[in-house]
Amino acid sequence: MPTYDYRCNACDHEFELFQSMSAPVKKKCPSCGKLALERLIGTGAAVLFKGSGFYETDYRSKSYKDAAKKDSEAAKPKTDTSSDAKSVKAGSSKTPPSAKPSSAPSKSTD
Repeated sequence: MPTYDYRCNACDHEFELFQSMSAPVKKKCPSCGKLALERLIGTGAAVLFKGSGFYETDYRSKSYKDAAKKDSEAAKPKTDTSSDAKSVKAGSSKTPPSAKPSSAPSKSTD
């Protein structure tokens, strides 16, 4: 149930009232007794998750984080250390045979 802020327009008395959302708006001021209460619009409160079980992945132990790091490193692709890869990295300008453009004329679909 939410807490509502009220202010009396007659005596400027301000207070908070804990009531259900379906409860009617209060009209009578508890301080002066006049029917001049106004419910104030507030900014609201932040949601707080307390206790175990809320956002458990955000608060993992150090051992869990270490194991997750090892798993992510094992999942990374290995770099190619063959002699072909070394020659390409060394600045070889040779184009592999599979990457050469074909000299066959292209067909037009006009």
